[in-house]
Amino acid sequence: MTVKLALVSHAATEATRSVRFPADEPLNVTGLRDVEKVDGRALVRGGAVLSAPERRTTETAQRLQLSDVQVEDAVRDVNYGRWTGKAMTDLGDDELHAWLTDPRASPHGGESVSDVVTRVAGWLRTLDEGSRTLTVTHPAVVRAAVVVALGAPLQAFWRIDVVPLSLTSMHRRGNHWTLRCASSRL
Repeated sequence: MTVKLALVSHAATEATRSVRFPADEPLNVTGLRDVEKVDGRALVRGGAVLSAPERRTTETAQRLQLSDVQVEDAVRDVNYGRWTGKAMTDLGDDELHAWLTDPRASPHGGESVSDVVTRVAGWLRTLDEGSRTLTVTHPAVVRAAVVVALGAPLQAFWRIDVVPLSLTSMHRRGNHWTLRCASSRL
């Protein structure tokens, strides 16, 4: 039996525009404009529809006109600790360098890349055989899922570019994930 998973990265926010670590913020004007152009109902082909709990993901799901959306905490964004809401330029170079180069580092006091990949890998294991799931989530969660699917090293996390409103499809047969496609935009 095959597990089918589609991951949608939330629409743009001020944090994505200004290269800041996000807080629980709404979509910005660009994000609202872009998501209104998409009929998300065409993405659902039966199965569960999930959203991360943050406002930017639930708002994206709502604006995509998705129905019966269940909030799933396992696909929440990274806990950025004391960096939440700050611009990357506001951080010390040493701390930022450590976080971007060491997957186990969490100088901000939140989650490390390793923590996020482990959390997402655990969630992927819970998806039932034969299930279809559409999930509105965050770029970091999509990156983590791709790292797991490909069995890539943790350092590959930062080599995966996930833009707002992109779609990444994966499927699992047995214990093996396959990346089906990754689109740059819906």
